[in-house]
Amino acid sequence: MRIPILKLNQYLLISVQVELDDQTALLFQEDLLNKIHQEGSLGVVIDLTSVDMIDSFIAKVLGDVVDMSSLMGAKVVLTGIQPAVAITLIDMGIKLEDVRTALDLEQGLEKLQQELEG
Repeated sequence: MRIPILKLNQYLLISVQVELDDQTALLFQEDLLNKIHQEGSLGVVIDLTSVDMIDSFIAKVLGDVVDMSSLMGAKVVLTGIQPAVAITLIDMGIKLEDVRTALDLEQGLEKLQQELEG
């Protein structure tokens, strides 16, 4: 299963609506990095509202996606992080210090625009 990646101007919007398993997470990582490269995207909003829980592998992949996107020049905003997901990320030592977060997709897009314009 692939996670849809939508393009909106110079941004990419992703709303994860499926159960994240190892294969889906790796496909998402590859698809997103290819899309950033193809489109020359400046920013990415990843909405995790529907993700209730992640395991250690998915946490690592998510952290890697953020770092890799940044290396490619795209700012990342994570939205809708559920408590269990936040706990797992911290427990796994995933450092998201330079990543903006927001409660929902709309606020995430606003934060991304502010970050890139300011």
